[in-house]
Amino acid sequence: MLADRRQWTIVNHPLSTVNVHRKLEGAMDSEVVFETINLRKEFGALVAVDDVNIKVHKNTLHAIIGPNGAGKTTFFNLLSGNIEPTAGKIIYKGRDITHQPVHRTIHSGIGRSFQITNIFPNLTVFENIRLAAQAMGKDSFKFWQAASHFKRYEERTWEVIGTVGLKERAYTLARTLPHGDQRKLELGMILAPDPEVLLLDEPTAGMAAEQVPELIALIQQIQQAGSKTVMLVEHNMNVVMSVSDMITVMHQGAVLAEGTPAEIAADKDVQTAYLGGLYELNM
Repeated sequence: MLADRRQWTIVNHPLSTVNVHRKLEGAMDSEVVFETINLRKEFGALVAVDDVNIKVHKNTLHAIIGPNGAGKTTFFNLLSGNIEPTAGKIIYKGRDITHQPVHRTIHSGIGRSFQITNIFPNLTVFENIRLAAQAMGKDSFKFWQAASHFKRYEERTWEVIGTVGLKERAYTLARTLPHGDQRKLELGMILAPDPEVLLLDEPTAGMAAEQVPELIALIQQIQQAGSKTVMLVEHNMNVVMSVSDMITVMHQGAVLAEGTPAEIAADKDVQTAYLGGLYELNM
């Protein structure tokens, strides 16, 4: 399904001044943290990812957009090691990780969220984030020692809880949290091991419109303050155009276009395949 045929605009959007004026020159001169070379994934006769070549630069926010069925989530599944490609290569920090399993990908410094929130509903906020922190440490298999023996994980947990703004809900059961706070919790669980790259698959899915700016501002804060690279799949075009350094547009499994928000907004092929109308940028 293609995007609605509407006139998109971010001129008066609350996020419009957050990131539009970011300096791209330095970012684009930085090292390439992720690169795919002719990456391809076939499911029988269906080509979900069709020879995709992308370079993602360190410390940038790189959005992946496109119609439903364009191959965005499959592309993320390939990068994170959830599935193996049919052909092509995935290069992370100069190293070939094409056939690396998901647990090794996580240990390499790549964090991943999903469209459906993944948390432990019957554990508290603190317990969820603490488990994520310890899971990546050398003590992850010390089942019979008291949790109090691992102070460094407790300290890291409180640090992350503060970062995502959930200190007042630290001892609240995850299942009782509003959806927006569950998304923050999931982000905290991803941050707990301190990854270098965050793969965020539709982080605002299911959120009320008034909650979106707060979560996106949090993602930006994390990306900029922690010198992290963020790859973002998102259908909210106001968000994408406001916060992205670079945008890759996928269509029918292939890359349709790539560029800055202004370049993507002005691209006629993108307008036809996805945006469905002129998108004004208040530069």
